[in-house]
Amino acid sequence: MNAVKATFLCLALAASLPAGLAHAVDVAASPTLSKIKSSGTISIGHRTSSIPFSYYDSNQKVIGFSQDLCDRVVNEVKKQTNQPNLQVRMVPVTSQNRISLVQNGTVDLECGVTTNLKSRQQQVAFSTTFFVAGTRLLVKKGSPVHDFSDLSGKAVVTNAGTTSERILRRLNDEKKANITIQSAKDYGESFLILQSGRVAAFMMDDVLLSGARTLAPNPAEWVVVGTPQSFEAYGFMLRKDDPGFKQLVDGVLTGLMKSGEINTLYDKWFLKPVPPKNINFEFPMSEPVKKAYANPNDEAFE
Repeated sequence: MNAVKATFLCLALAASLPAGLAHAVDVAASPTLSKIKSSGTISIGHRTSSIPFSYYDSNQKVIGFSQDLCDRVVNEVKKQTNQPNLQVRMVPVTSQNRISLVQNGTVDLECGVTTNLKSRQQQVAFSTTFFVAGTRLLVKKGSPVHDFSDLSGKAVVTNAGTTSERILRRLNDEKKANITIQSAKDYGESFLILQSGRVAAFMMDDVLLSGARTLAPNPAEWVVVGTPQSFEAYGFMLRKDDPGFKQLVDGVLTGLMKSGEINTLYDKWFLKPVPPKNINFEFPMSEPVKKAYANPNDEAFE
């Protein structure tokens, strides 16, 4: 092959890849991609009620912002492994089991709402950050709880195994606030506990609280309040020590950010009516999110 032909082929290959993915991935050198290619299946971890990131629609199909991004990754995996008919196995995960299911190979890529933490990086790898949230409180309108300082002596619910649970317990210890902490399995259960009146507030990432309230008979009865106690960088989880697969995932996400397509997807899920009740989140892109898209990276915030 002469140099002109070689150059042409390289340019053609680069043009076929998403912006940010500079060259083809060595599938044989990637344990995850090799497994996917040999089995003809990719296993995707998803959440069941994390509106608007990853949840079931009325037909039990997984939809959401995270899933839309994940679908782009799956399409690139099909190209890189030359598996156009690749089967996609959807695996529901929870806050408690998501890391272990990635580690043991049950899930190849977890596309949910997992915060990239330095402590978690000892167990799994994280993709480029695709969202940044702040931890706040969901309360009933008219509640005396306006901020975290109002929680003393009250009961609060959060999801088990989350950053919010850890922060709430630390806050309780440091302030000696006598907060009764309840831990639920997921967002749906936490919000049901809040609606039952058994707790005064539901602590979680602000955007997820906004999603939870859409499940209420009257969403307007519930409001998100409080000063953020932390900022959470969301990333997709994958197994450690597989730079080839991480390169592919990061390349797709970075490409969406640099092309601006991710802005269209953001508007679809946060600024327009979404299922199940066609409610508009009215959640404009924050400065931390804009910064993450302008300078793609996989850094943890702590």
